Amino acid sequence: MTAQNFSTQPPESSPQIPWAKNAAVDSAQAGGIRLENITKSYPSRTGEPTTVLQNLNLHIPAGQITVFVGPSGCGKTTSLRMINRMVEPNSGTITIDGVNVHEKNPYELRRGIGYVMQQGGLMPHRTVAQNIATVPRLLGASRKEAQARALELLNVVGLDSSYAKRYPSQLSGGQVQRVGVARALAADAPVLLMDEPFSAVDPVVRTDLQKELLRLQGQLAKTIVFVTHDIDEALLLGDTIAVFAEGGRLAQFGTPEEILYSPADDFVRSFVSRSVAGLLDEQTVRQARARRLATSREAQNGAVEGEKSE
Repeated sequence: MTAQNFSTQPPESSPQIPWAKNAAVDSAQAGGIRLENITKSYPSRTGEPTTVLQNLNLHIPAGQITVFVGPSGCGKTTSLRMINRMVEPNSGTITIDGVNVHEKNPYELRRGIGYVMQQGGLMPHRTVAQNIATVPRLLGASRKEAQARALELLNVVGLDSSYAKRYPSQLSGGQVQRVGVARALAADAPVLLMDEPFSAVDPVVRTDLQKELLRLQGQLAKTIVFVTHDIDEALLLGDTIAVFAEGGRLAQFGTPEEILYSPADDFVRSFVSRSVAGLLDEQTVRQARARRLATSREAQNGAVEGEKSE
């Protein structure tokens, strides 16, 4: 598959988000996402509850990528799915820019939060354009407006208009994920949830998608929560990283440098050392941060050039 780039030009139009009235607020002024005293457990066959999360307290900064990383079953996906109320906590409070999500209708809430799943989650009986246009239509856009939005977003994620009439079965794994990102951006929501979105594609495509996500984020500055089990991916993508331990314990929350050079405990130290690459040294992190800066500058320069040409 040839590498395709996300457009660095911001979408020209977006539908009205029903709950996030401050969607266009400067990220420096926004409150981000707060999870306070969150606990979650499920009943087990023995009758004793199985704890998934233990008194989780976390502030996810606005306009940044926060990565949830940890082994399987540690509660990272459960935490992400609580933000859009696909899972409800036993106790605790979650707010987005100061708005309590538990006071909002869950269906309206989800229409104002982008969500990208591991397998794309596209509706197989609908075309690419129809998949992307679903949320704008739900938010009241006309069929013509929703179609225009879909074509606009295909360009944003590096796919030309010829893909609009294709069905998900006619796409490669990387193309499915691109369409999934386009659909998540369709409402221009300030928050984007990504649940292991690149884990099902091959390493080459995965690297392309990671780089392009950074480029897109450099332009749009969404509040992104990204779930992965791969510490290398977390170090590359995350402005901040939440390391979850088994039993639903938040072991550490900090920058990539803090996670790598100042692990909070033996679990974090051991988890980082089990990196797939096995080369998590100072040079590796410097290279990852340099790539972040380069893609961000490239996006900003592209936006400036676009303005000049207009």
